[in-house]
Amino acid sequence: MASLVECPGCGRRNRVPVSAKGRLRCANCHADLPWLVDVGDDTFAEAVEQSRLPVLVDVWAPWCGPCRMVGPIVEQLARDRAGTLKVAKVNSDTSPAVSARHRVTSIPTLLLYAGGKEVARAVGARPAGELRRWLDANLERAPVG
Repeated sequence: MASLVECPGCGRRNRVPVSAKGRLRCANCHADLPWLVDVGDDTFAEAVEQSRLPVLVDVWAPWCGPCRMVGPIVEQLARDRAGTLKVAKVNSDTSPAVSARHRVTSIPTLLLYAGGKEVARAVGARPAGELRRWLDANLERAPVG
């Protein structure tokens, strides 16, 4: 299933698949697109574990207040790191297998995947600057490929 993402370069809406080889580019202006997708139990492995790019996984729920605070920050990270990071949003209510497999007991939980494996985790709401520093520090230490 594909989602629609607006190109930061020209504003055109593009279909963004859950998985693809390489980087996503705008069909109109060829700028890197933010890779922000909703994934679930049935698409997690394909979208996250098989990704060539690092993936920031946001495990959240629509009723969770702290999740609603972190969500826009995560989406901004996807826009800021277009071409170098994929963001996968997992609704814990509709994807209980992902939550159980990762032993998510509190939301929001952010998982950073690189090379098909979880390399870092952050639990709870944090300010934008702190989340950016956490992401940057862990991306520097993450395995390549």
